[in-house]
Amino acid sequence: MALKNLSLSLQFGDLLEADRHRAALPRHSVARWIRHALVRDAEITVRIVNAEEGQALNRDYRGKDYATNVLTFDYTREPVVTADLVLCAPVVAQEAKEHKKTLQAHYAHLLVHGTLHAQGYDHETSERDALEMEALEILLLGALGYDNPY
Repeated sequence: MALKNLSLSLQFGDLLEADRHRAALPRHSVARWIRHALVRDAEITVRIVNAEEGQALNRDYRGKDYATNVLTFDYTREPVVTADLVLCAPVVAQEAKEHKKTLQAHYAHLLVHGTLHAQGYDHETSERDALEMEALEILLLGALGYDNPY
């Protein structure tokens, strides 16, 4: 299957250790990870934020007053996927450390995960949906050269 066309905007907010996060997220890699998870062409913005911005977005849009690893704002699924993926750098870094993964491997996983959400996958609707999404993430990440993230 051919990789889909992707219009990508990669943004970095006001971050501590910004160089570390930028190094883990070269544009060509981000595009490759997202393209592997797409079933159709897409226009996606990826924004890397600090804990304050991450917490504010999670609180304002999901009613959860804490910073989370990735938020997906999906706007359209057809004919083109349009979405914003917001990743909270300090949360991603802490999770990578806890799971003994590289920062880049964890970003790859979360970008695949967010891209699947943008296309309608949801692990919070049922056990079956969660298992389906998890299996697809494992398959996609394996194809990208990353170990099972779970």
